[in-house]
Amino acid sequence: MTRILIVDDHDVVREGLRSLLSRREGFEIVGQAGSVAEAVAEARRSQPDVIVMDVRLPDGSGIEACRDIREARPETKVIMLTSYADEDAVFASILAGASGYVLKQTRGGALADAISAVARGESLLDSAVTQKVLERVRSSNQRKSDDPLNALTEQEHRILGLIAEGKTNKEIAGEVYLSDKTVKNYVSSILSKLNLRRRSEAAAFIARREPPQS
Repeated sequence: MTRILIVDDHDVVREGLRSLLSRREGFEIVGQAGSVAEAVAEARRSQPDVIVMDVRLPDGSGIEACRDIREARPETKVIMLTSYADEDAVFASILAGASGYVLKQTRGGALADAISAVARGESLLDSAVTQKVLERVRSSNQRKSDDPLNALTEQEHRILGLIAEGKTNKEIAGEVYLSDKTVKNYVSSILSKLNLRRRSEAAAFIARREPPQS
């Protein structure tokens, strides 16, 4: 028996899905929810095998609920229900641990088949979608590796912050409990890693990266 939780903020949609899916042999509807908070609480209570989760909910995103539920109970499978194939939403859903997504226009039989598939441990993602997700993950990792700040050690990050505050080597030495000479060596290393020549350029570098104050 596959235990199913239905999450949608519209009563009519939930009842329609419940009526449709409860007719399928081997399916048991163990709960319904209409918000992120209700979904997380109901998933904790009923411990379903599969959740049919609307992407848009009144108090947040179904993607957030998916992430919280999967972190608490990884064996629960989640199918995201969406009105259209938004690539960003699909990407976020997969990263949150969803087994895939189904369009709301999908015929009832296809939705039931999708539930049975993920209950067996299968994925609803075709190879083209999976490839796009992998490409985006690789691209994101590449951007992170390209950030020169990632080359700095924790101590260098701290000293760079003090440089940005306009502190001298002597003042920095007093704050981090190092000698003036050691701080000077740290500063040289920081400038080299960031491909900068002067302390003023380092301060400007940090200023450009900080969000503007409101």
